[in-house]
Amino acid sequence: MNNQQLMDLVNQMTLEEKVAQLLQLTANFYEGTDTQGQITGPMEEMGITEQSVNASGSILGLSGAQAIMDVQQAYLKKSRLGIPLLFMADVVHGFKTIFPIPLAIGCSWDLELAEKSAEIAARESAVSGLHVTFAPMVDLVRDPRWGRVMETTGEDPYLNSLFAAAFVRGYQGDNLTEEVDRLAACVKHFAAYGAAEGGRDYNTVDMSERQLREYYLPAYKAALDAGVEMVMTSFNTVDGIPASGNEKLMRGILRDEWGFDGVLISDWASIREMIAHGAAEDDREAAYRAIRAGVDMEMMTPCYVNHLPELIQKGEVEEQLVDEAVLRILQLKDKLGLFDNPFRAADPVREREIVFSKEHREVSRELAAKSAVLLKNEAQVLPLQPDANVALIGPFAQSEDILGWWACEGVKADAVKLGTALQERLPQGTVRTAQGSDVHTITDEQIAAALEVAHQSDVIVLALGEDSEMSGEAGSRTDIRLPAAQLQLVQALKATGKPIASVIFNGRPLDLHGVVHESHAVLEAWFPGSEGGAAIADVLTGAVNPSGRLTMSFPQSVGQVPVYYNHFNTGRPINPDNTENRYVSMYLDSVNEPLFSFGYGLSYTSFVYGDVEVSAEEMTANNPLTVQVSVTNTGDRHGVETVQLYVRDVSGDVVRPMRELKDYVKLSLAPGERGTATFTLSETQLRYHHADLGYRSDRGEFRIMVGPNSSDTQSRTFKLV
Repeated sequence: MNNQQLMDLVNQMTLEEKVAQLLQLTANFYEGTDTQGQITGPMEEMGITEQSVNASGSILGLSGAQAIMDVQQAYLKKSRLGIPLLFMADVVHGFKTIFPIPLAIGCSWDLELAEKSAEIAARESAVSGLHVTFAPMVDLVRDPRWGRVMETTGEDPYLNSLFAAAFVRGYQGDNLTEEVDRLAACVKHFAAYGAAEGGRDYNTVDMSERQLREYYLPAYKAALDAGVEMVMTSFNTVDGIPASGNEKLMRGILRDEWGFDGVLISDWASIREMIAHGAAEDDREAAYRAIRAGVDMEMMTPCYVNHLPELIQKGEVEEQLVDEAVLRILQLKDKLGLFDNPFRAADPVREREIVFSKEHREVSRELAAKSAVLLKNEAQVLPLQPDANVALIGPFAQSEDILGWWACEGVKADAVKLGTALQERLPQGTVRTAQGSDVHTITDEQIAAALEVAHQSDVIVLALGEDSEMSGEAGSRTDIRLPAAQLQLVQALKATGKPIASVIFNGRPLDLHGVVHESHAVLEAWFPGSEGGAAIADVLTGAVNPSGRLTMSFPQSVGQVPVYYNHFNTGRPINPDNTENRYVSMYLDSVNEPLFSFGYGLSYTSFVYGDVEVSAEEMTANNPLTVQVSVTNTGDRHGVETVQLYVRDVSGDVVRPMRELKDYVKLSLAPGERGTATFTLSETQLRYHHADLGYRSDRGEFRIMVGPNSSDTQSRTFKLV
């Protein structure tokens, strides 16, 4: 349909039908599902009519080709104008083939593979009947207490922006209408959800507009520039106003300033939650604020359907606002080709062939291996030798719980277990396994069995971590250490004197005290997905040389939080030459630096950097600089080094961070091979939001820093003239 035809369709709709198009409900409201016959209860609980359900615009959370086809068919029989439903779901890091959590994907620094993972997730979802995914989540995060850090790619706005665009490209492809095996993407959560106070989910966000624009908005904008079709509002307040009713944020920035003309959807019940926030007296006022803010779809509350008709009839809300929202929804349905084929790619036969295929699992395995970060490796405990005599101990030695919180249709029983995979990869060696402890509890019998296995072996591989319920949505924690039972297990095994390689499965950066100093090697595995056990076994045995680099800092303790690399210097920074001075910005009981910094990660080989070379001492707006550094693989294994370029504006209109990531290059080097990382640094990369919110650069001195991570760099200076 063309735009005029869609507008004609809007004009044929009654006001009630138009408002119903704005309503999103879960599958248990609809005929044709397994919950058929249980529809009346949910409708009564929500306070909506059968007519509203029959005219509603979209469904949340249903999947499976036949199930979706059945619901769509039953719905269309009742639809007066034949407008099909949209089917949406949280396909966050895979549909049935589960990839590593997004925070882990970020640690791969591999945009191509990230895009491929989204493409595969879209293919499996689309053939199973879905049209839209509530992904990518691009919220910038600095507080690991927040459980949803697992869904983001880290603490850096530049890197988050790159991944945001990559995920959108992967989900949507180049042409949604023609590429039926793609999904419409929905970037979330707009805006600044990751800055919740205290790391407590759904909590208040309060920051200056300059801070918002400088750090938190860029990744959303990158998703929009990549063509994302939908945006989801966040649960939190922004400048004292809940996002779902925030006109400045949604109409001012998103619509007017950025030109977004796609669909804006509330998060689950976030329109009604304005009442609890104290920004609306009742459902009626919540509906009024949300529609004026430009929210097109209301997820799982009835404020719109119950109150917009009355608000319009009384002249308090212009019907044009509803017409605009309906038109945007119809435009998306048309772009997905649903008016011509309401089933789109749904196909039960192809579904069985495509979903969880060997090809898809191989990509998951590759990405999981590239996402693992080697944090420590003393005495070359890793990789394990082919004839290694290994004690594999810990609650994750044979755990299926390695998919993470947002596993969509992933099945834990399908996940490759670490113990099984490790035994397959050490046919000449011996792998003895003991539980050692559960995730949260430990018994004397478990310790005794673990010690017996340890004494029979030459090296201990300790598989530790969080269970999936300990992170994800509503998974906030004040204590981000491993559970005490696991720390007790570590101490017991340390007493054996055997080398220990600890593997950590988790959804957030942890306080690793009680593990990192007790272990000779530490491998951060994250929640690695369906092929996680195979991928981590590949890394442990050296079949894959670890190349992951952290995209979120690991704190010394929770007392440091938030701790992040692109911080300010303060007026009283620590002077390394005068450490006795009390009156500087420091802790009395801890260093300021994180335990492991942004960009950090080790390899089984070694790299030596040459001197950084800069093409000129001055930069102008029309003459960028070339920055080069040679890197040599001085070890005996092939390896990948991620060379990182940081810049500091030494004196700005407002205070600038100590360093900011501007670019990176991945060098793949054979033993003895030397490569060159070359960067082009332009004036546009030096711009930032000033006190007046203008976006421009400062003339003056800048510092270039190049190295393997944000802490270990060599620097050069130049002037912008």
